[in-house]
Amino acid sequence: MDSVNFPLFLATALIIAALPGPGILYVAARTLSGGRMVGIASTSGTALGGIVHVIAGAAGISAIILASAELFTVLKFFGALYLVWLGYRTFREAGNLPVAPNDHIGPRRAFYEGVLVEALNPKTAAFFLAFVPQFINPAAANPALQFVALGLISVALNTSADLMVVALSAATRWQFIGRPSLLRRIRQGSGLFVIGLGISLALVRRPAVD
Repeated sequence: MDSVNFPLFLATALIIAALPGPGILYVAARTLSGGRMVGIASTSGTALGGIVHVIAGAAGISAIILASAELFTVLKFFGALYLVWLGYRTFREAGNLPVAPNDHIGPRRAFYEGVLVEALNPKTAAFFLAFVPQFINPAAANPALQFVALGLISVALNTSADLMVVALSAATRWQFIGRPSLLRRIRQGSGLFVIGLGISLALVRRPAVD
Protein backbone atom coordinates (compact mmCIF):
# COMPACT_ATOMS: atom_id res chain seq x y z
CA MET A 1 0.00 0.00 0.00
CA ASP A 2 1.29 3.45 -0.87
CA SER A 3 0.92 6.55 1.28
CA VAL A 4 -2.08 7.77 -0.72
CA ASN A 5 -4.22 4.64 -0.95
CA PHE A 6 -3.96 3.52 2.65
CA PRO A 7 -5.55 6.64 4.23
CA LEU A 8 -8.27 6.41 1.58
CA PHE A 9 -8.84 2.76 2.45
CA LEU A 10 -8.89 3.49 6.19
CA ALA A 11 -11.37 6.34 5.84
CA THR A 12 -13.63 4.35 3.52
CA ALA A 13 -13.52 1.20 5.66
CA LEU A 14 -14.31 3.25 8.77
CA ILE A 15 -17.33 4.86 7.13
CA ILE A 16 -18.61 1.54 5.80
CA ALA A 17 -18.17 -0.07 9.24
CA ALA A 18 -20.22 2.69 10.87
CA LEU A 19 -23.08 2.59 8.36
CA PRO A 20 -26.19 0.71 9.60
CA GLY A 21 -26.08 -2.21 7.21
CA PRO A 22 -27.45 -5.75 7.60
CA GLY A 23 -24.61 -6.83 9.92
CA ILE A 24 -25.18 -4.06 12.42
CA LEU A 25 -28.93 -4.57 12.34
CA TYR A 26 -28.47 -8.31 12.91
CA VAL A 27 -26.26 -7.72 15.95
CA ALA A 28 -28.74 -5.16 17.28
CA ALA A 29 -31.61 -7.62 16.86
CA ARG A 30 -29.69 -10.38 18.66
CA THR A 31 -28.83 -8.04 21.52
CA LEU A 32 -32.40 -6.85 21.85
CA SER A 33 -33.55 -10.45 22.00
CA GLY A 34 -30.95 -12.00 24.31
CA GLY A 35 -29.12 -9.19 26.04
CA ARG A 36 -25.57 -7.86 26.13
CA MET A 37 -23.69 -11.17 26.43
CA VAL A 38 -25.59 -12.72 23.52
CA GLY A 39 -24.81 -9.65 21.42
CA ILE A 40 -21.10 -9.80 22.26
CA ALA A 41 -20.98 -13.53 21.52
CA SER A 42 -22.74 -13.01 18.20
CA THR A 43 -20.33 -10.22 17.29
CA SER A 44 -17.33 -12.39 18.16
CA GLY A 45 -18.70 -15.15 15.96
CA THR A 46 -19.27 -12.89 12.96
CA ALA A 47 -15.74 -11.49 13.39
CA LEU A 48 -14.25 -14.98 13.23
CA GLY A 49 -16.40 -15.74 10.20
CA GLY A 50 -15.09 -12.59 8.56
CA ILE A 51 -11.51 -13.71 9.16
CA VAL A 52 -12.32 -16.94 7.31
CA HIS A 53 -13.28 -14.86 4.26
CA VAL A 54 -10.11 -12.80 4.56
CA ILE A 55 -7.88 -15.88 4.50
CA ALA A 56 -9.79 -17.49 1.63
CA GLY A 57 -9.86 -14.23 -0.31
CA ALA A 58 -6.11 -13.72 0.10
CA ALA A 59 -5.41 -17.13 -1.41
CA GLY A 60 -7.79 -16.47 -4.30
CA ILE A 61 -6.46 -12.99 -5.06
CA SER A 62 -2.88 -14.23 -5.00
CA ALA A 63 -3.73 -17.01 -7.45
CA ILE A 64 -5.50 -14.57 -9.80
CA ILE A 65 -2.57 -12.14 -9.82
CA LEU A 66 -0.12 -14.94 -10.55
CA ALA A 67 -2.34 -16.22 -13.35
CA SER A 68 -3.07 -12.96 -15.16
CA ALA A 69 -2.66 -9.25 -14.52
CA GLU A 70 -5.52 -8.58 -16.96
CA LEU A 71 -7.79 -10.96 -15.04
CA PHE A 72 -7.03 -9.08 -11.83
CA THR A 73 -7.99 -5.79 -13.52
CA VAL A 74 -11.25 -7.34 -14.70
CA LEU A 75 -11.93 -8.58 -11.16
CA LYS A 76 -11.42 -5.08 -9.76
CA PHE A 77 -13.71 -3.54 -12.37
CA PHE A 78 -16.52 -6.00 -11.70
CA GLY A 79 -15.88 -5.57 -7.97
CA ALA A 80 -16.53 -1.86 -8.34
CA LEU A 81 -19.74 -2.60 -10.25
CA TYR A 82 -20.78 -4.95 -7.45
CA LEU A 83 -20.37 -2.12 -4.95
CA VAL A 84 -22.67 0.04 -7.10
CA TRP A 85 -25.28 -2.74 -7.10
CA LEU A 86 -24.87 -3.26 -3.35
CA GLY A 87 -25.39 0.44 -2.72
CA TYR A 88 -28.48 0.48 -4.92
CA ARG A 89 -29.95 -2.50 -3.08
CA THR A 90 -29.21 -0.88 0.29
CA PHE A 91 -30.97 2.29 -0.81
CA ARG A 92 -33.95 0.39 -2.23
CA GLU A 93 -34.37 -1.84 0.83
CA ALA A 94 -33.71 0.89 3.41
CA GLY A 95 -37.19 0.54 4.86
CA ASN A 96 -36.96 -3.22 5.37
CA LEU A 97 -35.82 -3.32 8.97
CA PRO A 98 -35.41 -6.67 10.76
CA VAL A 99 -37.11 -7.37 14.05
CA ALA A 100 -35.49 -9.01 17.00
CA PRO A 101 -35.58 -12.83 16.86
CA ASN A 102 -38.14 -14.45 19.12
CA ASP A 103 -35.84 -17.30 20.11
CA HIS A 104 -33.76 -16.79 23.25
CA ILE A 105 -30.37 -18.47 22.88
CA GLY A 106 -27.30 -18.51 25.07
CA PRO A 107 -23.97 -16.83 24.32
CA ARG A 108 -22.27 -20.06 23.20
CA ARG A 109 -24.91 -20.85 20.61
CA ALA A 110 -24.95 -17.20 19.51
CA PHE A 111 -21.18 -17.39 18.93
CA TYR A 112 -21.36 -20.56 16.84
CA GLU A 113 -24.29 -19.24 14.87
CA GLY A 114 -22.42 -15.99 14.25
CA VAL A 115 -19.43 -17.90 12.87
CA LEU A 116 -21.59 -20.01 10.56
CA VAL A 117 -23.78 -17.13 9.42
CA GLU A 118 -20.77 -15.04 8.41
CA ALA A 119 -18.45 -17.79 7.15
CA LEU A 120 -21.15 -19.37 4.95
CA ASN A 121 -22.48 -16.05 3.66
CA PRO A 122 -21.50 -15.67 -0.03
CA LYS A 123 -22.43 -11.98 0.12
CA THR A 124 -19.65 -11.38 2.64
CA ALA A 125 -17.14 -13.13 0.39
CA ALA A 126 -18.36 -11.09 -2.57
CA PHE A 127 -18.00 -7.87 -0.60
CA PHE A 128 -14.42 -8.59 0.43
CA LEU A 129 -13.51 -9.52 -3.15
CA ALA A 130 -15.17 -6.33 -4.38
CA PHE A 131 -13.83 -3.89 -1.78
CA VAL A 132 -10.36 -4.92 -0.64
CA PRO A 133 -8.73 -5.52 -4.07
CA GLN A 134 -9.52 -1.92 -5.04
CA PHE A 135 -6.71 -0.87 -2.68
CA ILE A 136 -4.18 -3.59 -3.47
CA ASN A 137 -1.11 -2.72 -5.54
CA PRO A 138 -0.45 -5.87 -7.60
CA ALA A 139 2.93 -4.48 -8.67
CA ALA A 140 4.14 -4.46 -5.07
CA ALA A 141 5.40 -7.45 -3.14
CA ASN A 142 3.11 -9.91 -1.35
CA PRO A 143 -0.37 -9.00 -2.69
CA ALA A 144 -1.85 -11.79 -0.56
CA LEU A 145 -0.29 -10.21 2.54
CA GLN A 146 -1.75 -6.86 1.49
CA PHE A 147 -5.19 -8.47 1.23
CA VAL A 148 -4.85 -10.09 4.67
CA ALA A 149 -3.70 -6.85 6.31
CA LEU A 150 -6.48 -4.76 4.76
CA GLY A 151 -9.06 -7.47 5.36
CA LEU A 152 -8.16 -7.78 9.04
CA ILE A 153 -8.35 -4.00 9.45
CA SER A 154 -11.81 -4.06 7.87
CA VAL A 155 -12.93 -6.89 10.16
CA ALA A 156 -11.57 -5.05 13.21
CA LEU A 157 -13.42 -1.86 12.30
CA ASN A 158 -16.65 -3.76 11.65
CA THR A 159 -16.32 -5.59 14.96
CA SER A 160 -15.68 -2.34 16.82
CA ALA A 161 -18.81 -0.83 15.30
CA ASP A 162 -20.81 -3.94 16.19
CA LEU A 163 -19.63 -3.80 19.81
CA MET A 164 -20.73 -0.19 20.04
CA VAL A 165 -24.14 -1.22 18.70
CA VAL A 166 -24.31 -4.01 21.30
CA ALA A 167 -23.66 -1.51 24.09
CA LEU A 168 -26.22 0.92 22.73
CA SER A 169 -28.84 -1.77 22.14
CA ALA A 170 -28.37 -3.28 25.59
CA ALA A 171 -28.73 0.14 27.19
CA THR A 172 -31.73 1.37 25.25
CA ARG A 173 -33.38 -1.95 24.29
CA TRP A 174 -36.30 -1.35 21.94
CA GLN A 175 -35.69 2.38 21.71
CA PHE A 176 -32.74 1.60 19.43
CA ILE A 177 -35.06 0.79 16.55
CA GLY A 178 -37.87 2.99 17.79
CA ARG A 179 -37.21 5.63 15.13
CA PRO A 180 -37.51 3.74 11.84
CA SER A 181 -37.80 6.87 9.69
CA LEU A 182 -34.41 8.17 10.86
CA LEU A 183 -32.78 4.78 10.42
CA ARG A 184 -34.29 4.52 6.94
CA ARG A 185 -32.77 7.86 5.92
CA ILE A 186 -29.38 6.85 7.28
CA ARG A 187 -29.49 3.58 5.32
CA GLN A 188 -30.49 5.45 2.18
CA GLY A 189 -27.52 7.73 2.68
CA SER A 190 -25.24 4.73 3.16
CA GLY A 191 -26.55 3.22 -0.08
CA LEU A 192 -25.77 6.41 -1.99
CA PHE A 193 -22.29 6.49 -0.43
CA VAL A 194 -21.51 2.94 -1.53
CA ILE A 195 -22.80 3.69 -5.05
CA GLY A 196 -20.48 6.69 -5.25
CA LEU A 197 -17.59 4.59 -3.94
CA GLY A 198 -18.16 1.93 -6.59
CA ILE A 199 -18.31 4.49 -9.40
CA SER A 200 -15.16 6.28 -8.24
CA LEU A 201 -13.22 3.03 -7.90
CA ALA A 202 -14.35 1.89 -11.36
CA LEU A 203 -12.83 5.07 -12.81
CA VAL A 204 -9.52 4.84 -10.95
CA ARG A 205 -6.53 3.99 -13.13
CA ARG A 206 -5.26 0.52 -12.25
CA PRO A 207 -1.58 0.04 -11.43
CA ALA A 208 0.31 -2.20 -13.83
CA VAL A 209 1.84 -5.50 -12.80
CA ASP A 210 5.49 -6.05 -13.61
